[in-house]
Amino acid sequence: MRGRQNAVDLERGWLHFGGMLFDVQVLLGRLSDPATLAVAVFALDCLIGDPAALYRRIWHPVVVIGKLISLFEQALNRPVWSNPARFTAGLVTTCCVVSLAFWVGMGAVQVTHWLPETIVLLVLFASSLVAWRGLQDGVARVEADLRLSLQDGRVAVSHIVGRDPASLDESGVSRAAIESLSENFSDGTTAPLFWFLLLGLPGLLAYKAVNTLDSMIGHRSDRYEYFGKAAARLDDVVNFVPARLTGFLIVLAAWVTPGAHGSAALRGLFRDAAHHKSINAGWQEAAMAGALGVALAGPRQYGGTLVDDVWMNPEGCKTASADDIRLALKIYRMCGILLFILLAGIALVHLLT
Repeated sequence: MRGRQNAVDLERGWLHFGGMLFDVQVLLGRLSDPATLAVAVFALDCLIGDPAALYRRIWHPVVVIGKLISLFEQALNRPVWSNPARFTAGLVTTCCVVSLAFWVGMGAVQVTHWLPETIVLLVLFASSLVAWRGLQDGVARVEADLRLSLQDGRVAVSHIVGRDPASLDESGVSRAAIESLSENFSDGTTAPLFWFLLLGLPGLLAYKAVNTLDSMIGHRSDRYEYFGKAAARLDDVVNFVPARLTGFLIVLAAWVTPGAHGSAALRGLFRDAAHHKSINAGWQEAAMAGALGVALAGPRQYGGTLVDDVWMNPEGCKTASADDIRLALKIYRMCGILLFILLAGIALVHLLT
C-alpha cells in the first residue's frame, strides 16, 4: 500500500510540476509578445540610446544594411541601361534587401523559441533600431552649441541635416534642427515601433531596410531617379500611418506642454500638412510649426540647389531661435512619455486577454 501511495504522490508531484512549467511557458509566451517587448525596447533606447563604445567595435545593424545596398547598387545601377531597366534593377534591389532583412528577423525570433533566455539579446538588438534618444541628444547639442556661437550651431546641425550649413543663419539653424526633430521622430521612433508591434523583429528590420534604401537611393537625381523610385515609393507607403500618428501625438503633447499651442498645432495639421512636398513629413512639421508658433519648411538649400517648398504655418514667426529648439525638445520629450504610456497600455491589454 505504501509503495502504491508513493507512486500516486510521485505522479501528483510530476503533474503539479508540469502544470507549473506550463504556466511559466504561458507567461514567457505572453512576455515575448511584440506588444510587451515594444515597451522594453523603447524604454531601453530612452535610457541608453546606441552605446557609442559598442558600435565603435562592431557594425551597427543599419551600417550592415547600408553596405548590402551599396553592393546591389554598384552591381545593378548601370548608367548605360535604359530607364525601365534601371527601375527594374532598383525594384529587384529593394525586394532582395527588404526580404533578406525580414528573414534575418525571422531567424532571430526562431532562436528565442529554442533558447528563451536570448529574448534579452533580441530586446538589445531591437532597441538599436529605434532612435528616440539619439535624436534628442543630437538636437539638444545643436541648441547648446548655437547658444555658444552661430558657427558652433552650424557644425552641430550639419550632423543631423543634409542642407548647406554655411547658408544658415541663427534662424535657419534653429528651423533645420526643429524640422529634423519633427520628421525623424516618425522615421526613427514611431514607425519602427509601429512595425515592431505589427510584425515583431522581422517587421522592424524590414522597415529599417526600407528606410535605409530610401535615404541612400531614393533621391531625385540623374543617378537614382529610376533606380531608387521603387524604394522611395515603398518608403512612402510604410510611413503613411506612422507619420499621421506622430502628427497627432505632437498635437496631444502640445496641449500638455507649457508654452506650446495645442489648438494651433491641430489647425496647422489639417491646414498645411497636405501642401508639403512629402506626403508624410508634412504631418509632423505642420503640427510642430503650429505648436511653436513658427514657420517651418519653406525654401532651403541642399548641395548648392535651392529647394522651393511651401511654409508650414505660414503666418507664424519666420525667425526661430535656440529657445524654439528648447520648446520643441520639451514637446518631443512629452511625446515620448505619451508614446510609452500608449505602448504600456497595449501591452497590458495583450497580457490580460
